[in-house]
Amino acid sequence: MKLTEVKKLKVAELRSRLKEVGLDSRGLKAELVDRLWTFLETGQTWADTETRLNQQHDREPTPPEPGVTEPRRPHSTGEFTETGTQTDTEAGGDTPQRGHELVSGPVAEDPGRGRAFYEFKEEMRYKRHFKCLFLLTDDSHLHFEVGPDGSCGQPRFWAEFPSLWSGSRLTHGVFQGRVGFEVRLERKLLPTQTELQEVAKPYGLRIGWSVADASLLLGEDELSFAYDGRGKKVSGGREEDFGEPCSEGDIIGCYASFSTDDAVHLSFFKNGCFMGVAFCPSTSVLHGRPLFPHIFCKSCSVRLLLEPTSPPWYPSPPGFTTLASLPARHRVRSTLAPSSQALGEVLLMVGLPGSGKSHWARTHMKQHTEKHYRLLGTEELLACMISGGQRDSRLQQASQCLTDLIKIAAQTPGNYILDQCNTHFSARRHKLKLFTGFRRWVVVVFPSADEWKRRLSQHQMSEEQIPETALLKLQVSCSLPEQQTELMEELQYVELPQDHAQTLLLEYKNCARRLLPPIPKQEKKHRFHKKRPQRFGPPTSHRLLNMQSWNQHPRYGNTSYQDQSYNYNNYS
Repeated sequence: MKLTEVKKLKVAELRSRLKEVGLDSRGLKAELVDRLWTFLETGQTWADTETRLNQQHDREPTPPEPGVTEPRRPHSTGEFTETGTQTDTEAGGDTPQRGHELVSGPVAEDPGRGRAFYEFKEEMRYKRHFKCLFLLTDDSHLHFEVGPDGSCGQPRFWAEFPSLWSGSRLTHGVFQGRVGFEVRLERKLLPTQTELQEVAKPYGLRIGWSVADASLLLGEDELSFAYDGRGKKVSGGREEDFGEPCSEGDIIGCYASFSTDDAVHLSFFKNGCFMGVAFCPSTSVLHGRPLFPHIFCKSCSVRLLLEPTSPPWYPSPPGFTTLASLPARHRVRSTLAPSSQALGEVLLMVGLPGSGKSHWARTHMKQHTEKHYRLLGTEELLACMISGGQRDSRLQQASQCLTDLIKIAAQTPGNYILDQCNTHFSARRHKLKLFTGFRRWVVVVFPSADEWKRRLSQHQMSEEQIPETALLKLQVSCSLPEQQTELMEELQYVELPQDHAQTLLLEYKNCARRLLPPIPKQEKKHRFHKKRPQRFGPPTSHRLLNMQSWNQHPRYGNTSYQDQSYNYNNYS
């Protein structure tokens, strides 16, 4: 019997079959399916089961003799009981915990309701049980919008910032067997004609696999493997021609085969047609880490087939199992994100340009991969604009997008790092107040003078140079934070101590004021208020309407009527 046939069985049929093989028949349908399928996978036959049941029957105690009353055993019911007032009568038993507990057992059915009612309830609970397994997780870009059913998504700002790529991983990964999933390109989200001229390629899609600690930019890391919709394969930032391009409505199948020859074969299908094996990474390179399904798109919406009871859009290759129907013991759950703002934390970076804020933030993220920090910064957004035109235009869009993302992050539970200068007191106060309810940490990166010059020169060599006047103005207006309990829970200076940093900042300010050109004072122009000249002469003439009075109108009532006779003989 196949897994699909087991899932089609009703709850009553599942329970009867479990009773036949001597297994527990209580629980939800998902548990019954898993229990029966586990039994069938072991390869036991029904004859072996009958033999085992007969042996158990032989070991059972003999029934009591007539006249001897058997002690009554308590019957458990599926209801809530108050265990705080109960005690264990057996010696050496565990002390019951206080609170409400759900005692397992068969639920007494209401005789007034039919079997179909309870089967329907079990079916709905079964669907809800599986619905939460493979939803798109919080391990995604904040500018990626997940659909209400959790199996579809699209870029959040596709209309405002069409060159921005957005990605997301699924909640569960795999590390063995032969598994696959399908993704459908729902539709293109095309911006206006003006924005189309700025963006060379209006939409894009990448589908594949990646490890949990890889970047969300699918295909840009070494352990990130993607099929690109342009007919390419991408890994480690390197592109090669592969397969065929995809368009609106196409279905891409991604399959991973963990073989015994120390290799993982990653292949792709388009509308059921095999495009080839794209990657063969070694399992030793993965170091036992699971691979998670990953999508990465721009200006398009996608949908994944994650319903375990739905048939695949295209038949899977022989020997492969869909991700939704994979047994629980063969999948790995990613780290759960904080479920509330009180469990989340926000790290606000403070420092001058080139001081090393981004480097410290990325190092902190690698050291605490279990927290799944989201780095919110201009450079991160620029990296998501893989093909987005000129840098000035992309930089302006990234700055505008970052402002909107910070507001969204303040309403979304999670762990965040705000990677900006944040040298103004008003800017820090505004952002920290937005994240009220989170655990707020302020991290100040303020190195020594020589070290800052070295880091700043490296920063300007790798990126565009910062104008000297702008840098001097930043030094003059810079202010370092102090401990304020109403705005932050912790303040940390990771380079120089706070007093040394304040002294060095004062030197920077004095030097910058001397180097900045003086601001010319603008003389105020005196305005002479002259009185408006008074107009003389007669008032403006109005057009007089020559209306004829009623008494001048002809009186039709007094007009005499002259009868004119006609001689009809003239027409004879």
